[in-house]
Formats: sequence, C-alpha cells, structure tokens
Amino acid sequence: MNDPRALKATQALLTSADETEASFYDALRHGDLDKVMAVWADDEEIACVPPSAPRTVGTVAVRAAFEALLASGPVHISIEHVRRMETAVCAIHHVTERVQVMTPEGLQTAFVIATNVYLRTAQGWRMVAHHASAGMPQDIPDISEPRSILH
Repeated sequence: MNDPRALKATQALLTSADETEASFYDALRHGDLDKVMAVWADDEEIACVPPSAPRTVGTVAVRAAFEALLASGPVHISIEHVRRMETAVCAIHHVTERVQVMTPEGLQTAFVIATNVYLRTAQGWRMVAHHASAGMPQDIPDISEPRSILH
C-alpha cells in the first residue's frame, strides 16, 4: 500500500498513547511497514533517530528509514521499563527496547534506550518522534531498588 491517502483511510482511531505504542511495536514484530507508519502523525515535522544513524525528518524520510529496517524481515523486539509523562495532549515514554537477533554465534540480545513522543490529534494519539540510542544491560533499572524523589 504505497498511496498515503489509502493508508490514512485504513488507520484506526488510537485512543491512548499506550495503544499507539503497542501498535507501533506490534507492527515492527510483524514486519508491517504500513502499520508502522499508521501510528505516525500526518505531519512533515515527525522525526526518527535510530541508533547509530542520522536523524530523519518528515513522513517520506521516516518511512524510508523503517523500510530499510524491515527489509530483512520482522524485528524481534519487546519493550521493558516504560516510564511515562503525560498531559491531556502529549505523552512522552522512555522505554528500554530488548532486540533479539540471530547471528552465526547464536541468539544475541541488544538493548536500546528509546524515547517515544505522542500527540493527541483529531485522528487519535499519534507518534511524532522516536529517538533511540544503543544501550547496555546495565541500563535496565533494577526494579527492586527504591525510586528516588527529586524534590
């Protein structure tokens, strides 16, 4: 489905930032480029920063980046340790992505620290930014540790 108008016609109304995020990662797990793009806002200022890659801005560039990512098939990805900051119209989620890749040495796990930004639009909650950086296993917080209070 390469016609953006046809894609927009098939988009579901996403009723929360959590639902949008779940749809995004589910689409990556299924290698479905159209569904990946269906969660993004229809705005030329959307931005994506993949780990170790340049920033892409705009729907055409973001689509091309995900098309390249999915060229080798679905992404075996799950998210952990979601931290949320939300208002009535904006949500920012900080997540740890666990990505598994089969290599000649066997199954390898990589950790990616990502920030996903969502806006409430007339079409429901849509992603406007995804910024990911390579992480390390020690980046995963120990949930048994008490959370500190800043003020």
